Amino acid sequence: MFRRLFGKKKLTEDEEEKLEDDWYESKSQLMESVLGKEHDMVMHALISYEVGGALDLYYYPNDIDGTGIATKELAYAVRDSSTNDKYNKYELVMFTREPLDLDQAHDDQTAFGRAHQNISSILNPIARYIEQATLNPLETCEFPADMEKIGGKCLIFNAYKSSSHEVEDFGLLVVIEIHRSEMEFAMQNGGQMLIDLLQENRHYPYSDMNREPVA
Repeated sequence: MFRRLFGKKKLTEDEEEKLEDDWYESKSQLMESVLGKEHDMVMHALISYEVGGALDLYYYPNDIDGTGIATKELAYAVRDSSTNDKYNKYELVMFTREPLDLDQAHDDQTAFGRAHQNISSILNPIARYIEQATLNPLETCEFPADMEKIGGKCLIFNAYKSSSHEVEDFGLLVVIEIHRSEMEFAMQNGGQMLIDLLQENRHYPYSDMNREPVA
């Protein structure tokens, strides 16, 4: 939308900053239209994602049961954004059934703390990956076995709550941790069949692994 508006015109630094600020506000409203009202606290990284640090994390406890944890540093108005066959630009989101409790976010002795640390450990490498590669809905992936904390974890991706927000060429890609047998099922039968099974068994869109496989 913004590129079409300005065509090939060279933007000044102030113009680009204004566009990015306006887009951030619009994107935040679009995300709330899908995920419910955003929590007023943000988990800011000590080192900025732009210079090699971790993602800032944003919390959505007011939609489905549990907590949605999303990114906001992957989709831009003017700068290069993560893109795929579904969206011209998108952000990532993951879900846990655990209720939001940021006081426990770094405490792996608590259920929310374990879920939070797991989601953060998955979102960060996926964000780096999609800077260089295309990741589409219904695709699966597995982290290499030698990766610390997340080695061997299996994932499936999907467009989350496709709706009128897509008129802005923007959407949310939900990342779901799954069992290995489920990933193999999706590879053999297609990702949509696994998504259907997860929905039928009321496990979608959560990444909590304290459940039996559906395939």
